[in-house]
Amino acid sequence: MTTPAPRELTVALLGGGTVGSQVARLLRESADDLSARAGAPLRLIGIGVRDAVRPREGVDATLLTDDLEGLVAQGADIVVELMGGIEPARSLILQAMAAGSSIVTANKALLAEDGATLHAAAEEHGVDLYYEASVAGAIPLLRPLRESLAGDKVRRVLGIVNGTTNFILSKMDEDGADYADVLAEAQALGYAEADPTADVEGHDAAAKAAILAGLAFHTRVHLDDVHREGISTVSAHDVAAARDMGFVVKLLAVAELGDDEKSVVVRVHPAMVPRTHPLAGVRGAFNAVFVEAESAGQVMFYGRGAGGAPTASAVLGDIVSVARHRLAGTRGPGESTYAHLDVRPVGDATTRYYVNLEVADRPGVLATIAQAFADNDVSIQTVRQDGHGDDAHLVVRTHKAHDSALSATIERLRSSDAVRRVVGVMRVEGEDGA
Repeated sequence: MTTPAPRELTVALLGGGTVGSQVARLLRESADDLSARAGAPLRLIGIGVRDAVRPREGVDATLLTDDLEGLVAQGADIVVELMGGIEPARSLILQAMAAGSSIVTANKALLAEDGATLHAAAEEHGVDLYYEASVAGAIPLLRPLRESLAGDKVRRVLGIVNGTTNFILSKMDEDGADYADVLAEAQALGYAEADPTADVEGHDAAAKAAILAGLAFHTRVHLDDVHREGISTVSAHDVAAARDMGFVVKLLAVAELGDDEKSVVVRVHPAMVPRTHPLAGVRGAFNAVFVEAESAGQVMFYGRGAGGAPTASAVLGDIVSVARHRLAGTRGPGESTYAHLDVRPVGDATTRYYVNLEVADRPGVLATIAQAFADNDVSIQTVRQDGHGDDAHLVVRTHKAHDSALSATIERLRSSDAVRRVVGVMRVEGEDGA
């Protein structure tokens, strides 16, 4: 008796940019391997693009179409959305789900902005919604969080999730260069966009932090819930001061349980990390995410976080997983929001601080500054004076305190006659191994 050949699965691709073209190429070049892994042949039926006339290298021009709604209406088994942005991506995904298509997407902005709507639609129509490529490119991170660590309790996620800012900060540390000079170099090398705002002001990392936090803490986290600071104010002086103290500056995404274990705080900001911490060695455009779980302990995921080929790798992994579910008549894990933790503002986080003050060089200044910290219930860990006279600086590092208390201390110092200028302020993370 002959075993019938498995049915063919159809794939529609929305977006023909760097990642989309790579996905289309790999679907063709690795067709036999992907068929064996998925359990059935995968046939690309169309690529929706804005300009169907412009050729794409390695892409069959006959597959290109600017009728994206028409392509989605064909009801492919899997629709892969790589357009980015909120609209028309959201409308097309919802239309595809209504037509019975499972979704693979790399759209971090949409997931962070309106993931609830997408998850609800996936549940309503009984289809998959997979998005491994939305955070940290080729690094297998989201699937371990929502599947491998599903039986554990995650306490903290700490990560470098933006390659552009990590490249800039790494070069500032290695070369002692100013931010503006390294940004220009990053743009010339193609690591930074002509308009780098999304990267350097932390918007990209904040969207990824919202996705990570939602998965890690089984709580719906919206982009607006994430405290965000970028790196444009990080100076060569800050980086040099960090180096002198045995630290390196990184843009970190941090999501952690509150002290009451009934809340979560999600934040993105520059931070000083000890050079002995695993994240300190993540250089250039690489990404890494450090997860602390109750039973598993500390786990780190590391690799290339962006680029056409790495992101396409994650997309194809999702396509294979979704294809297997289609063939088996099953679905992968849906949204898990049972915990309903309270998402608290950054002021409720407990952090350490580095504070660099240009001060008046006269008796009593140190006592005045120490009193400002004490009045806000912030304990000083170390204090060091650099220079004398008009070039006198005090460099203070604190013990852990509520972020709101530390912020109040900084405001007090800004208005103090003993302080000429607050030169640098930065959180310190990872000293306790987390």
